[in-house]
Amino acid sequence: MAHNPSRRSFVKTTAAALAAAPGLLKAQGANEKLSLGWIGSGSRGNYLQERFYMAKIPNAQITWVCDAYDGHLTRAIDKIQTLGGNRPKTTKDYRDVLADDSVDAVVIATPEHLHHMMALAAIKAGKHIYVEKPLAHTIEEGEEIVAAAKKSKSVIQVGTQNRSNSLYHMARDMVRQGYIGDIHYVRAYWYRNSLPNNPAWRYRIPEDADISNTDWEAFLGPAPKRPFDKRRFYQWRLYWDYSGGISTDLLVHQTDITHFVCDKRVPLSCMASGGIYRWTDPDDDREVPDCLSAIYEYPGKFHINYSCYFGNEHFGYGEQFMGNEGTIEVLNRQYLNFYPETFRGKAPPRVAARKEVKLYLPRNDNYAVEAHLRNWINAIRGLEKLVAPVEIGQEAAISGHMATLSYKNSKKILWDDKARKYSFV
Repeated sequence: MAHNPSRRSFVKTTAAALAAAPGLLKAQGANEKLSLGWIGSGSRGNYLQERFYMAKIPNAQITWVCDAYDGHLTRAIDKIQTLGGNRPKTTKDYRDVLADDSVDAVVIATPEHLHHMMALAAIKAGKHIYVEKPLAHTIEEGEEIVAAAKKSKSVIQVGTQNRSNSLYHMARDMVRQGYIGDIHYVRAYWYRNSLPNNPAWRYRIPEDADISNTDWEAFLGPAPKRPFDKRRFYQWRLYWDYSGGISTDLLVHQTDITHFVCDKRVPLSCMASGGIYRWTDPDDDREVPDCLSAIYEYPGKFHINYSCYFGNEHFGYGEQFMGNEGTIEVLNRQYLNFYPETFRGKAPPRVAARKEVKLYLPRNDNYAVEAHLRNWINAIRGLEKLVAPVEIGQEAAISGHMATLSYKNSKKILWDDKARKYSFV
């Protein structure tokens, strides 16, 4: 690659990215106050509420909260009164929120099997939407959301917040400026571990939880009917009826941000394998794997090697963008490192002149979520372009669903982007 980025250009890139760091952005804005409905106030919904208030978005107020468990509603009331200064209306039926004409926009932070139903209803009701990833529980459901969104005026942001992380913006700028030369290979991974008395994704079940304070039917939604089960309600990520497991909770973030950094869209193929290797206690009825590897091929001779395991956390979380002339790695959403290639001591002068870079931005993931929410509100007001619009969110989801489908069918899966269909080989 002929372009030879200089140290000065990197400093300019860094300064620009830091100037746009989520914690420093100032929301411009309209004086009109936006009324927000929060659909889902469990672990993720509660976290998003915290980040919404930390973002200090002007003229936006949470006026409704919906959740199927009384305890989550009580917690949300307290948080919103404390941080927002108002008492929200509450319900266990999301349709109450959508029926209120004063509600301008909704945040959907529910289990993924409910996204499709709720997003379509919100679009029909004329609401703007922030929907957590994955966009939907299946590729087909995501396609329906995209089609409905195109016919609407809804501003829809998907919660792939890495796209609002300043470090990934820097990584993309560096790739485009030629810091690592041609890039054909990315290694992405997410490793976790916990003690046997705290199995992965076995979230704490509230002591008071029972059928009297939990709307089980609201939780099931379109999923197969079954008797009330606390595990399935509070630990839903472990069951196929409600979750794609690693593929749609973790992997999708990393394929999506690889698309962003390397200007890619959807894979040509995926081959995934794994299983339940770590959490095998006889009483543990989890269905999704705790170990998963996936190999992706993309147009333009591009490859992603992905791995995840819940039995060792030494390497943590990260992506390594491996170019012919250098490597950029973003680790734990807080560190960016750049290493030029040495070519066994015979690097061309333009490569040898490049210096290693190590940057640490603590709490940058929190700032990214705040920026992602702020970007959505500003896009509603016509002040900014969406960072993760629904079409981009569906492309991210497709890569996750491909891994799930390949794993469950023990076959390589192909994606035909023109036909918008997948097949197995």
